[in-house]
Amino acid sequence: MPRTISGERFRDRFDRFNEIGATERGGVNRPTLSDENARARDTLVEWFEEAGLEVRVDEMGNLFGRREGRNDDLPPVMVGSHVDSQYNGGRYDGVIGVLGGLEIVETLNDAGIETERPIEVVSWTNEEGVRFQPDMLGSGVFAGKFDLEFAYSLEDKEGNTFGEELERIGYRGEEPCEPRDLHCYLELHVEQGPKLEDRDLVVGVVEGVYGFVWFDAAFTGSADHAGPTPMHLRNDALVATGDVIESVRRIAGTGGDDLVGTVGSLDIDPNSINVIPERVEFTVDFRSYDDAVVDRAADRVREEIDHAAAREGIEAEHEVIMRIESQSFDDDVIEAVADAAAALDADATRLVSGAGHDASYLNRVCPTGMVFVPSVGGVSHTEDEFTEWEDVVTGVNVLLNAAVEKANERPDGE
Repeated sequence: MPRTISGERFRDRFDRFNEIGATERGGVNRPTLSDENARARDTLVEWFEEAGLEVRVDEMGNLFGRREGRNDDLPPVMVGSHVDSQYNGGRYDGVIGVLGGLEIVETLNDAGIETERPIEVVSWTNEEGVRFQPDMLGSGVFAGKFDLEFAYSLEDKEGNTFGEELERIGYRGEEPCEPRDLHCYLELHVEQGPKLEDRDLVVGVVEGVYGFVWFDAAFTGSADHAGPTPMHLRNDALVATGDVIESVRRIAGTGGDDLVGTVGSLDIDPNSINVIPERVEFTVDFRSYDDAVVDRAADRVREEIDHAAAREGIEAEHEVIMRIESQSFDDDVIEAVADAAAALDADATRLVSGAGHDASYLNRVCPTGMVFVPSVGGVSHTEDEFTEWEDVVTGVNVLLNAAVEKANERPDGE
């Protein structure tokens, strides 16, 4: 028989945790290394210790709670996610993965179950990347994608560095933040999209994550008065930007079945109602599970930026600031998740994540898999984010049974 958690205990812990940084509209505001994020970390440490976990903090502030196994020398099964949030973000994003991991430990403790391998619960630092960019920073340093000095040097809009703020809140640990031997990694997360809800399904067995490319781009034209300047004498940086925005939508619609494209950020100067825009800085984001599709989209948008600049008689800049290839998760871990869902009679499907997750970087270190639960309306990263509690509990139960299956695997040959 599959094991199940205490949904009542988990709900109580979830609600108490989300009082930290709570917003008036029902969301949370816990950007990484903020005072609210520090309080969330303090709470996790307290709860981890109450559950009998050995608590460790590494140089990036990644927080680990370890439950011993019968053979404690074996590489552990790691489960978790993150507890930092978007500015005025949702209550479920990341949190159900970390607190779900803790609930797994509590469930095993209650039943007196000892697993062959250790189980570690992790809360990764700066998954969201809203205050310090790039996102998924803590897991990225852990996996060797970024170096520690780079991470410490990052600045927020007020000029505070990541390293200084990590020190300020007391979570600059001494344990090295570097790859180590893990048996596997499992992450529970809300889908952040509409596929599960549209198909009336409860569990997503995640097979991989989209690859993506991010551009920083800018146009520089000439500022002038909006009244006296004839249209044919204008060098309008915003007009060129509008052309690129339209082209991004067109490229996404014709470049591949799953290709998506977004211009998500604009900074206009001088940003005045009666002045022709002189400079616009903007971003472009393309994603697909097919890396060749992403690369073709990147090539096409470079051409569109250059053509728009030529038409408007202005200068253009564009630079790739992030290129992450798509990730395919481990077949054995995927099957463990699928088997757990089937044992619980949970309506499930296999899908690919359009959003990046810490699992994307852990996949570089060890066999990895994910469990998704539905996002009502496909909404995430806002205070309106919501998942039915019954679905959250089902997701944690899938995580529990998949993690126990993997944690009871013996080394080859035994």
